[in-house]
Amino acid sequence: MNRTLSSGTPHVGFVSTRLAGTDGVSLEAEKWSTFMEKHGCECYFMAGEMDTPSDRSVCIEEAHFKHSDIREIQRACFGAQTRPCDITRKIEKIKDKLKAALGDFIEKFDIDLLVAENVLSLPMNIPLGLAITEAISETGIPTIGHHHDFYWERPRLLANAVWDYINMAFPPRMPSVHHVVINSSARHQLSLRTGMSATLMPNVLDFENPPGPLDNYAKDVREAFGFDEDGLFILQPTRVVARKGIEHAVELVHRLGMKAKLVISHAAGDEELEYKKRVRSYSDMLGVNTIFAAGRMSDERGRDFEGRKIYALRDVYPHADLVTYPSTIEGFGNAFLEAIYFKTPIVVNMYSIFMIDIKPKGFRTIEFEHYVTDETVERCKEVLSDDALRRDMVEHNFELGRRYYSYSVMEQKLENLLTECLGQ
Repeated sequence: MNRTLSSGTPHVGFVSTRLAGTDGVSLEAEKWSTFMEKHGCECYFMAGEMDTPSDRSVCIEEAHFKHSDIREIQRACFGAQTRPCDITRKIEKIKDKLKAALGDFIEKFDIDLLVAENVLSLPMNIPLGLAITEAISETGIPTIGHHHDFYWERPRLLANAVWDYINMAFPPRMPSVHHVVINSSARHQLSLRTGMSATLMPNVLDFENPPGPLDNYAKDVREAFGFDEDGLFILQPTRVVARKGIEHAVELVHRLGMKAKLVISHAAGDEELEYKKRVRSYSDMLGVNTIFAAGRMSDERGRDFEGRKIYALRDVYPHADLVTYPSTIEGFGNAFLEAIYFKTPIVVNMYSIFMIDIKPKGFRTIEFEHYVTDETVERCKEVLSDDALRRDMVEHNFELGRRYYSYSVMEQKLENLLTECLGQ
């Protein structure tokens, strides 16, 4: 099944539930594949949703965590102590289909190395994790498990009826699997819980190439969202998900007592519509003008059905006066890096990975722990009103981003990892 590397270019197969959009897993997978192709590999893709090149991609509906059968399995298995026999049969049936599809994918594209993107750590699609694990066990194909989240980081996953599957595949213990994690806490926990070691590779951005000046397309963002010339643009660059703690951002804008709007960039998932209602009602109660901007923002520029501009996130960041990032849980924090990259001050709820991995690097941020304080509000006012202070803060942060989270950091680690996996 594996090709002889000395006779040709290494073929790398990325496998995930979704390889599309601006979620952290998809973004990092794209960075990895770009680097690998730059260094002589050919990359191919298999997932349940994708925006990768069609001639190098295989889309399997059951690989997506939103597939109706996968959702049924999730509902039956988490929050329960036992699972029905028919659910076990369904898991095995879908696993067999996905395993066959994975085998066809490996054979069709002559894959030498698999990269499993978050599907061997977070059991959001149990059949897919099992299928990959069995395929690795039967073929010995070299595999990188790129783990962004683990089940033990999500309290709702700890009460379940699938410990047998979790112990088998999330993550699997096999000599041909090389584990990569994005924060040091995950590396420690993986070692403590399983005895397995992992390479630490944080998320990165292209700090060697700073963002250029605004072009004509992006110059009217403030006008598009109805900002007055003297209004503050507060950006919440995340999905509308409860663990993002968006109510803290709403409270902060209210307590600033300044002319401002809060713009939330991404949509709510199907299971988070109640939380969106909560954020909207809380905004109304506090008199905060909160804009749910997902209809005017996307991965790429375009036009909506009314002919209005759709902006990419890179168009919006340069207009923001302040970024709010009040998350309670993050695997790493891509939005944090984006704010640093676009030289915008950032307010951070001190989630654990920020405290352990990011804060010690010396970043200058406005911080709070669990709830917004008077000190948080006053520090925001100070930064927003003092141009010199703001400029020093963002320039200092950008330099730290370049030092610790640039593409060159990723490239060094990936080059070593590829050598370990492929021997060249």
